[in-house]
Amino acid sequence: MKITSEIFENNGRIPAEYTCNGGGTQPPLKISGVPESAKSLALIVDDPDAPSGDFIHWLVWNIAPHTTSIENGRVPGAVEGHTSLSKPGWVPPCPPLGTHRYYFKLYALDTELVIPASFGKADLLQAMTGHVLEQATLLGLYGKDVI
Repeated sequence: MKITSEIFENNGRIPAEYTCNGGGTQPPLKISGVPESAKSLALIVDDPDAPSGDFIHWLVWNIAPHTTSIENGRVPGAVEGHTSLSKPGWVPPCPPLGTHRYYFKLYALDTELVIPASFGKADLLQAMTGHVLEQATLLGLYGKDVI
């Protein structure tokens, strides 16, 4: 399974227009190689370099397994969980200092998750335990000091 973006390479710089220095829309993502047995997909976007620890930028689950792209700012007909701002939706990268790493983690699951939309990352990971068939990661970098 693979997750990519047409606007940045793995371990490459996320363009400023997709951050708090630009329009802040969620970058477009491409998905391929999902296992045929997958019943749903889940996506976690986080920044482990945040001053307060792991900052959650986006949580989405119950994405249809046949999904091949997630376009700018469009939720793929799925459930959005709570970010580190305690609400659903995309939170654009906006590091206070230095360059941060933004991990786009895609999970193929053997089930659809029946969990509240108010769940955060820890709850989602717990609900996925024992259901992950495969996972893929795309790493984007961004720092306001180097635009």
